[in-house]
Amino acid sequence: MRRFPLAHATHPQWRMAAALVVAQLHAQMALPGYAADPPLGLLYITDRYAPHAQDILDYLSDELPGIRDWVGTVGVGICATGVEYVDEPAMAVLACDLPPEQYRVFSGVAPLPASGHDGAGFQAHTALVHADGATPDLAELLTDLADRTRTGYLFGGLPSSRWGAVQFARGDRGQPGQRVAGGVLDGGLSGVAFGPQVEVFSRVTQGAQPIGPSHTITRAESNVVLELDRQPALDLLLAEAGIDLGQPQVAVGRLREVLVGLSGPMARHADGMPQVRGQFGDEVEVRHIIGLDPARRGVAIAHRPEEGMRLAFCERHVAAARADLVRICTEIREELEPEAVGLDAVPSLLAGGTDGGAAAPWRMRGAVYVSCSGRGGPHFGGDSAELQIVRRALGDVPLVGFFAGGEIARHHLYGYTGVLTVFVA
Repeated sequence: MRRFPLAHATHPQWRMAAALVVAQLHAQMALPGYAADPPLGLLYITDRYAPHAQDILDYLSDELPGIRDWVGTVGVGICATGVEYVDEPAMAVLACDLPPEQYRVFSGVAPLPASGHDGAGFQAHTALVHADGATPDLAELLTDLADRTRTGYLFGGLPSSRWGAVQFARGDRGQPGQRVAGGVLDGGLSGVAFGPQVEVFSRVTQGAQPIGPSHTITRAESNVVLELDRQPALDLLLAEAGIDLGQPQVAVGRLREVLVGLSGPMARHADGMPQVRGQFGDEVEVRHIIGLDPARRGVAIAHRPEEGMRLAFCERHVAAARADLVRICTEIREELEPEAVGLDAVPSLLAGGTDGGAAAPWRMRGAVYVSCSGRGGPHFGGDSAELQIVRRALGDVPLVGFFAGGEIARHHLYGYTGVLTVFVA
């Protein structure tokens, strides 16, 4: 299985950038290590190109007729392997070499069936999703979409744009009579669902580090947490964050650095492993502290907590964000790498065999990275620093993505996170 061709370019004129992308893709498709005829294109553009979305899609479709299906969206910034384009005109395309019978493009016009089956033998297992943040009942729609897949795993994000939150969804296959005319949408949900033969490994980086243990919420009213482990929530916050309300100016500054990580009663990673103390998995949703309730010794948060949920106070800073990003890349690499192979098995592996009692190594074919628009640049120490960290930690895998107004993993909607998904063989 070959790597996915990747192309990206920036130019004040969209047509010039598109021509550069086409030339790069043609060049890579001619290389022996890359797919020669990939049928699915993931297209991301910065919002500077949003008014030209339809023209861009039509141009790429005409110049790359082998890519029959297109999915993507817009962001204030986009990314590719090792590089970020933020607040400048740019586009990026990842051409995915997947069996056509193993994916389906969907949208509000051509939705996935409730069962996940399309009547032609396709069964949705996972899905890449782009969703307009202004869509009513978005959380419920994401849950419903997750229920239409076998694994319940979604990954993706919300468009971020100053000139229209457009989405791309053009597909040749689907239920009879279904096709998204033009392929450029405004509003709702769209994306591509993948079948069981499309293997993906995915992780979420919260960029947050717990500053204390996880507590059980034992009393809450509206959005105010009153008790944790039957102790006043405010007292625990002040103790764990080292805050002295007798020094108001210092206390306010410190409070702005502290957040809360919320999870269900039995916090576990998506892969079924328990949460590891000192880090957050994708079962945790990080929310801001929006106020204090000194009279009731409570803490107001940007969420409606329920009794029985788990809560941990945490903080975000450059060191925590960098360390957590390296962590998820390392976890993916560790999952991909087989156990040590005996020397007698090396010739067989080099020849493409799987003898010697060792598992055949997984190979990364391409990746999608969706990061929060508030995370890039200075948050990681400089321009393209976030994507350079991914490149150094994960390797030189063809990667595409965008900076979102909200990130999606499983059926959850996150903020200030990064969602990294790798296609493997």
